[in-house]
Amino acid sequence: MIKMNPLDASWLAVESRETPMHVASLLVFSPPPKARPDYLQKLIAFLRAAREFQPPWNLKLAGSPLRRLLPAWEIDRTLDLDYHLRHSALPAPGGERELGVLVSRLHSHPLDFSRPLWECHLIEGLEGGRFALYTKMHHSLVDGVGGMRMLSRALATSPRARDTRAPWSVVLPQRERAQARGAGALQTVLERARGQARSLPELARALRRLLAAARETGAGLTPPYAAPPSVLNGRITGARRFATQQYELARLKALAKAADVTLNDVVLWLCATALRRFLKESGALPRKPLTAGIPVNVRPADEVAVGNAISFMMASLATDVADPRRRLAAIKASTSAAKAHLQSLPREALTQYTVLLMAPYMLELLTGLGGRTRPIFNLTVSNVPGPQQALYFRGARLEAMYPVSLLSHGQALNITCLSYAGTLNFGFTACRDTLPHMQRLAVYTGEALAELETLLS
Repeated sequence: MIKMNPLDASWLAVESRETPMHVASLLVFSPPPKARPDYLQKLIAFLRAAREFQPPWNLKLAGSPLRRLLPAWEIDRTLDLDYHLRHSALPAPGGERELGVLVSRLHSHPLDFSRPLWECHLIEGLEGGRFALYTKMHHSLVDGVGGMRMLSRALATSPRARDTRAPWSVVLPQRERAQARGAGALQTVLERARGQARSLPELARALRRLLAAARETGAGLTPPYAAPPSVLNGRITGARRFATQQYELARLKALAKAADVTLNDVVLWLCATALRRFLKESGALPRKPLTAGIPVNVRPADEVAVGNAISFMMASLATDVADPRRRLAAIKASTSAAKAHLQSLPREALTQYTVLLMAPYMLELLTGLGGRTRPIFNLTVSNVPGPQQALYFRGARLEAMYPVSLLSHGQALNITCLSYAGTLNFGFTACRDTLPHMQRLAVYTGEALAELETLLS
């Protein structure tokens, strides 16, 4: 069996019908030039024939009466691929709207906890002969960065490559295979314990700085629970809404350079500007600035492994600031303070820091208080680095990679961006009943981008 760390286990503990804790990706492909009419039929046959399963695809929860309290993974020797791999078709005209409706419905359904916690859906019927792969996996198995890298390893850099394997058959590097088997577990635990003991003073100082920021007016560092109550932070239902946007990365980087800010600052400004307009139209814009929880990847650049390797920083979105230039300056100041705070911690302390930071939030979800108390932050905004060159699967070109995220009580909206081959792909995931017209928010980011270009020209 493979034991889970507390952060991975927490995603299982807060699972409910209204808050399924899976993350997903939507990959949109264009078929190879001069593809035969039976191309997709052969592709699904190829996927169905791939019955060699690698971690984490072959892991399921170990059977135990205490598996929610002391969860662990075990290998499923009888995995039923016909259950996990699904084949769907869109109704005409097969545009972005029809795709969004289907993905919203697929993402609303929880995973089966008696099986390995993943599903893969091949979706045909998109305009121009395109097709998509929607793949979801429980957050206790993988985080967004790890999931993206895992899927990318199943793709090729050449359209002529035909030796690609199904995602669940890709063999992990030796280091990750050892982790998945639990090899060297005692040594790893002892090494982590020694590193964490050495980092306790830095951890204590970081927590004191957060507490001090919570008491100071106008402090540069945004502390947890500084978020104002908003429509985004109540109880949610299990129904989801999903929307996408794709922008040229060079366009965003040029704006970041012109404004002397980071690319992440530009992304936050686009989200903040769109949110300010969206909430103001419905009379739901708080007087205080919305705050964002920003996941930070702490996984080594070449690592793909079971579990999570993320921490969090918090920043103001300055949605109370009407002037767009001042709003961007306020976001820059807030993210700079947050990054400096996180970088003051040694890597060994980041897991402890994340667990301590998120413990009150997880406790709220476990006790049913989530969405009934002041939010730790108003929404999650994440920017995940992805492959920088075009990728292919069995000759089909990957056109876009969209992240589809999880929601929880008190967090009705998640915006996650993923860079790929010169583009930045925005995935907007929301509770359908809380934000029934969320697609407008996605459109408003495009209009905000045009506004920023005008301001900086």
